[in-house]
Amino acid sequence: MKNISVIGSGQMGNGIAHVFAQNGFKVTLIDIKEDALARAVQTIANNLDRQLSKGLISEDVKSQTLGNIETTTDMKGGVANADLVVEAATENIDLKLFIFKELDANTKPNCILASNTSSISITKIASVTNRGDKVIGMHFMNPVPVMKLVEVIRGYNTSDEVTKLIFETSQKLGKSPVEVNDYPGFVANRILMPMINEAINTLFEGVAGVEEIDTVMKLGMAHPMGPLQLADFIGLDTCLSIMRVLHDGFGNPKYAPCPLLVNMVASGNLGVKSGQGFYKYTKGSKDIVVADNFKK
Repeated sequence: MKNISVIGSGQMGNGIAHVFAQNGFKVTLIDIKEDALARAVQTIANNLDRQLSKGLISEDVKSQTLGNIETTTDMKGGVANADLVVEAATENIDLKLFIFKELDANTKPNCILASNTSSISITKIASVTNRGDKVIGMHFMNPVPVMKLVEVIRGYNTSDEVTKLIFETSQKLGKSPVEVNDYPGFVANRILMPMINEAINTLFEGVAGVEEIDTVMKLGMAHPMGPLQLADFIGLDTCLSIMRVLHDGFGNPKYAPCPLLVNMVASGNLGVKSGQGFYKYTKGSKDIVVADNFKK
């Protein structure tokens, strides 16, 4: 595989484009807005500068990486020559099904279609295509240039050959792929999201405050970031979406999203992306949110 197309230029999409381009692949980054693409390329350049300042890469690597990336708002043209397409759009099932129908119609017959979904069924996504054997999950971790894990998710009809190829491709990116089967939340979010949801329930029930809950998990469990701060970085809307996938998929009340999480998303307090979640965010600082916002 030489030509990679990435759908979506947000935080995950630009990170995925970055690592492919840095490892010698030709990347077409696709989004519906030119300004989003411009921001994505600037983000990649900034991240390359950070690597450069730490001595992790050379100026030549930075230049070659940026040279390996082109951008377009034309999805049909942007995927026409792709050997692999990685979809990194919003975690919305209807949007993903629409995108995969379009990809199936506009890519080469042997093109592999991958989704960076963190919870949505690969089998369901593959069902709207005529190439179920070539649809697979590539769940990168955030931030993509730093985190080593890739969950490689096999749909019900994903072939052994495609799974092996995606596994090997992930290794070429310097990642550590782990093969998992297609069940709600896969492995990472089936374990992580209920923990985050329980932390939110702990806050909701008045057991402890935001900072106290995060401190217990950081100092007591050696987590690099507390669960409430991590939820803010993931996006509370994304957390809610994943909890609903788990709840719907298993039908088990233990996966029911905390009412506080539901209300925060409804109010538009989504975490870092909105400037306020469990913490309030301003450029270059982080301040605790007033605890009164989180009483029953």
